[in-house]
Amino acid sequence: MNNSKLQKIEQLINKENFDAIALIPSPSFIWLTGKDKHLMERPTTLIITPHQTPALVIAGFELGSMEQSAIPFTPFPFDDNPSNWEKAFRQAGEALGLKGKRIAVEPNHFRFLETDFLKRAIPDCEIVSGESLFKQLRLHKTDEEISCMRKAAIIAQSALDETLKIVKAGVTEKEIASELVIQLLKAGCDPNFPFSPIVASGPNSADPHASVSDRVLQSGDLLLFDWGARYEGYCSDITRTFGLGDVSERQREIYRTVEKANRAASEAARPGVTCGSIDKAARDVIQEAGYGKYFTHRVGHGLGLEAHEDPYMFAESQQILEPGMCFTDEPGIYVPGRGGIRIEDDIVITEDGCKNITDYPRELRIL
Repeated sequence: MNNSKLQKIEQLINKENFDAIALIPSPSFIWLTGKDKHLMERPTTLIITPHQTPALVIAGFELGSMEQSAIPFTPFPFDDNPSNWEKAFRQAGEALGLKGKRIAVEPNHFRFLETDFLKRAIPDCEIVSGESLFKQLRLHKTDEEISCMRKAAIIAQSALDETLKIVKAGVTEKEIASELVIQLLKAGCDPNFPFSPIVASGPNSADPHASVSDRVLQSGDLLLFDWGARYEGYCSDITRTFGLGDVSERQREIYRTVEKANRAASEAARPGVTCGSIDKAARDVIQEAGYGKYFTHRVGHGLGLEAHEDPYMFAESQQILEPGMCFTDEPGIYVPGRGGIRIEDDIVITEDGCKNITDYPRELRIL
């Protein structure tokens, strides 16, 4: 194997005491092959073992979509008759010598469909969780990956600027969200968004993961945007909160507290510290201001091909930050019935500190 990503997988397979890994269309599949395939009812499965060419079980008519894959593979095609699909899995298993072997899968992505085919087609094989392997696979980003994430941030920020031109009292959250989606596509976002944008106004903004509604914006509202873009597969994830018209002094005070917490977290980020210490840096600021009970979630999560991936920035985490790790910095204060404020940036750990790849203004802006 001369492909660096295959070499990394081979090393991890040996380190974690597996015999093979199996992937279906997923972020890890994209990372390895460079191909963003849709997950459908047909069981596309890539099987990798050390020192052998990977096997790809795939519908015959879809083979063309895997041309120019970043890795070599031996195809095991099947037709549209489901009764013939097990044969392709059996042939792949025989070619790789998987009888009685331990095959690791990604628990958050691998389906029962493919698991069942592997078990029925490969005698005595053991399907096990490969969580320990997959947690390490995409944890450290290359300069090229970080560049894509930075571009995704630029696209997202540009789209929001255009969207804000229609924001005023009297429009609905759905109207604003629809405009944001259009502007993301115009700015160059991949059509498969990293997540559905959140546009939450007034009391709705007190729900950290609010659903966009028909609520009409009113003067005095807080207006929270949690949105992102995807560029060549890689995600940005940003949150900004605005005021609409007359904003109260208490709202301004809470905003200053969240802004200070956001800054504290990024200032604490550097190689060698724990993810938990980043959460603590932000949480201490909010706790000291008297709003601790209104900060109801971790301070952040990893970012890359998925909008949520390792590392996770929660209080008890002992995960050590290392150069190339990327995560969000998103403290918030949410007062039920009144509104919420969150500020979220995307952070990359460097050799001697960190870099913020989002540069959208953080000060309170009144629309």
